[in-house]
Amino acid sequence: MFSTFRIELDEHHDRRERVIKASRDITALSKKMIFSLQRARDIPAPLPSSIVADLTTRQANITELFSSIVPDLQGLNAWRYQRQVSPGVQEFVEAVSFQHYLITQRLITLQETQRLVPAGVVLMEDDYLLGLYDLVGELMRFAITGMATGGKLPGGDSRNDEIQGGGKVEDDLGGAQKRDVVQDLRELRMRFEGMDARGGTLGRDVDKKMEVMRTCVEKVENTAYGMIIRGRERPKGWVPEDRFQEVVESH
Repeated sequence: MFSTFRIELDEHHDRRERVIKASRDITALSKKMIFSLQRARDIPAPLPSSIVADLTTRQANITELFSSIVPDLQGLNAWRYQRQVSPGVQEFVEAVSFQHYLITQRLITLQETQRLVPAGVVLMEDDYLLGLYDLVGELMRFAITGMATGGKLPGGDSRNDEIQGGGKVEDDLGGAQKRDVVQDLRELRMRFEGMDARGGTLGRDVDKKMEVMRTCVEKVENTAYGMIIRGRERPKGWVPEDRFQEVVESH
């Protein structure tokens, strides 16, 4: 009888270690995807071919890692090892949502994200939402870098979709508006603040991520205000240098 228990425990620890290792590798590759994406400058716009080539390779490696642990995440084990695989899944959601936003200036949906992982890996709603919280930090870096290097807020024409995938965004005259990254960050902040996570599994993680998210949005707002207000006092063609570069490097 005890030998049976020993075998079961050994198998459990082996599965757990495989899932943890795969999650760490997925996290590392997802971070490298994000580093590549931060080289982009325009939204919404197709990514440069050099970035696409890098993303394709890394995403193929991530898919292979997910596939390697599919047998370990079947049935009850999907819940048993959820906390072990969760960090890698959240980082992956952050990377693919950032990629999707840069190309379309929209949020990727839960269903679209699920299609990017192999069958047999269930994308939990908690991991999807927590990944979107982390996306705000990357949008902050992207926005501040854009202001530091280009002297303006990144943004595009959202005549087709709002950030949440809703209807058209129109001005008072019924025309299409230009949305910049600050508007999108404010929209995200409003949606997150309107979400009630009390009593659920998200509660313990959301509080700290909410505070970080608010801080990120405020940093972009303050940097934009400084650029606009002080920009009126500067000659035409001036590009931010030292002060904005310090802001970028601090993040």
